[in-house]
Amino acid sequence: MRNTRALAVAGAAVAALGLSAPAAVAWETPSNITALPGVIARGGQLTITVDGCRSGGTATSNAFSPTRLSPVGGGGKGNEGDRGGAGSGTARGTAVINSDARPGPYDITVDCNGRRMTKPQAFTVIGGVRGGLGGSTTTGATPTDVAIGGGLVAAAVVGGGVFWMRRRAERRI
Repeated sequence: MRNTRALAVAGAAVAALGLSAPAAVAWETPSNITALPGVIARGGQLTITVDGCRSGGTATSNAFSPTRLSPVGGGGKGNEGDRGGAGSGTARGTAVINSDARPGPYDITVDCNGRRMTKPQAFTVIGGVRGGLGGSTTTGATPTDVAIGGGLVAAAVVGGGVFWMRRRAERRI
């Protein structure tokens, strides 16, 4: 009976140590790169958040210029305990998507704490939007638009006249 209890206590201690070790390592290794929004137009601002990057770093991609990541949180030890450092172990930065970026998925590479991590297809660039113009690319009506509109108006006038003349003829009978 004593052997069973000792074995159970030893197993619980090993499990607790095993579960806490990855958490301790995560503070030193960049992980979980998040890019919001996931789909963005050219010229838009992309917020990049990296866990495990307590001293800040740099994010790079083919879609934007290298962007500085700054530690997030207060100047105290936060939830890092006695490990030191600033903030909560998370770094964040804002990147502006290049106006000439091609539509499609892009990777983000983060250099943080002397380590490098890449998240493939972290975000997707879509074609730019011409806001305020209703999507139009020309000003005014083209000659084709005028011809089509004029033809529709003429057809409506002729159709209305025929209808009116038929109704008038029915009343005489």
